[in-house]
Amino acid sequence: MSESLRIALAQLDLLVGDVQGNAARVIECARAAHAQRRADLVAFPELTLSGYPPEDLLFHRGFRRQIESGLEEVCRQVQGPCIVLGYPEYTGSAIHNSAALIADGAVAAIHRKAELPNYKVFDEKRYFQAGAQPTVVDCKGFRVGLLVCEDIWEPEAAQLARSDRAELLVVVNASPYERNKQLERESVARARVTDVALPMVYVNMVGGQDELVFDGSSFVMDAQGNVVMRAPAFEEGTYFIDFERRGRGKVVPVPGDIAPELSEEATVYNALVLGVRDYVNKHGFPGVVMGLSGGVDSALTLAIAADALGADRVHAVMMPSRYTSSMSLQDAAEEARLLGVKYSELSIEGMFEATLGTLKGEFAGRPPDAAEENIQSRCRMLLLMGISNKTGRMLLTTGNKSEMAVGYATLYGDMAGGFAPIKDCSKLLVYRLAAYRNSSGPVIPQRVIDRPPSAELRHEQKDSDSLPPYEILDPILEAFIEEDLSVDELEARGFDRATVGRVLDLVKRNEYKRRQAPPGVRVSRRAFGRDWRYPITNGYRR
Repeated sequence: MSESLRIALAQLDLLVGDVQGNAARVIECARAAHAQRRADLVAFPELTLSGYPPEDLLFHRGFRRQIESGLEEVCRQVQGPCIVLGYPEYTGSAIHNSAALIADGAVAAIHRKAELPNYKVFDEKRYFQAGAQPTVVDCKGFRVGLLVCEDIWEPEAAQLARSDRAELLVVVNASPYERNKQLERESVARARVTDVALPMVYVNMVGGQDELVFDGSSFVMDAQGNVVMRAPAFEEGTYFIDFERRGRGKVVPVPGDIAPELSEEATVYNALVLGVRDYVNKHGFPGVVMGLSGGVDSALTLAIAADALGADRVHAVMMPSRYTSSMSLQDAAEEARLLGVKYSELSIEGMFEATLGTLKGEFAGRPPDAAEENIQSRCRMLLLMGISNKTGRMLLTTGNKSEMAVGYATLYGDMAGGFAPIKDCSKLLVYRLAAYRNSSGPVIPQRVIDRPPSAELRHEQKDSDSLPPYEILDPILEAFIEEDLSVDELEARGFDRATVGRVLDLVKRNEYKRRQAPPGVRVSRRAFGRDWRYPITNGYRR
């Protein structure tokens, strides 16, 4: 019986649907882990071969053939270490979310995920059938219990593995980032390991996939619930941990490097950067173009884009109108200079005037209102999309969650684009992130952060003309969107009932806009997108 076991945690950034490419990554990583560090077992994330989430790709016959071929290729090419590989397993008409132990060129055991999440961004019951049996495998004389992600969020799977004489647990995961998620993961893992008195290896994927970002943060816990190793967040890599058999045959991990926990602002900012980088790169865009207004939202979006892609791949365009202040012009130019991105200034005044002239007869007898404001936004969209089409650069939008919630955005105007980096960031969070980014080097002028927010679509316009102060608006929105609180419950928290009613009516009325918005990085407990399914047409009265 061996006295030590070296496990490699392969925290990889994978591409959904690229089975051949993902298999090649597995082969390369497993070979390197064994050759360079003599790893005995290499653990890969959940659904590594397909990427996560594969969604309806799973139903394609060609995809099934690629998965089966990819699994065979990994078995042929990996010799030396055992590997635990997540993949979709097809059995007749059923599909399982499985983890295979591959040893000596063959699949030695398969664990089928028992707990299938069907909440928030997860809808695994649409695709998979649950497993029911524990899977405990032998690796170099150690009995390893295999689990897949949600299996540890309920007690039964770990208890079954313990009953089958597991000595340690290896859990493969595709756990997406949201604020404070790592604290929650480690709390759940601690409950499981202390319940069964077994150490745990938790390997998570990293990278962006549409709205989701996976932060990695893989870790190892001893049987007492202490974190003895943690991989860095938002970084690809292979991380190693040794287990030793000590007195009375007890298996314990040898403490390794523990990456420090990051601040909330740091984790959110890193998630936004990674989400933008992977979305742009995985789609093969040469870069991005975006509008720069001189306000804090576009300033933060510009910083994220430059950090994600490099200044040479970012083009910022200021598009002034008659209502654009000299301060906004100066600040936008300064933001572009500080970040070193390409900067253009293109006036929309001629387009705006021509459009008003064309519509003069249609608008006759009606006072100026949101129609004229929205025309300006749509003029800007025409310029940005023209640049996008001509250069191949993807258009980023700059709206925040507070605006998207209440419809303070123009359909086919500033909402138009390919990706929305700060779509899930409230206005108050935008300010916090701007201050955080400036702490590592000033790129957003302080007066951009300090000045009252304005769309500058009419004379001396301020957001507060149309909306409650963000210090009131954002807590109401968070309580309604993320906690599903009613008007009565919000009033009990101290909010003015009339204000709450007005805000919730705006949220309800603007669902049609959100359905037409581009995807954006999810960072909250509930974002507009995969986990927000609100009917456009509905008669519900609060």
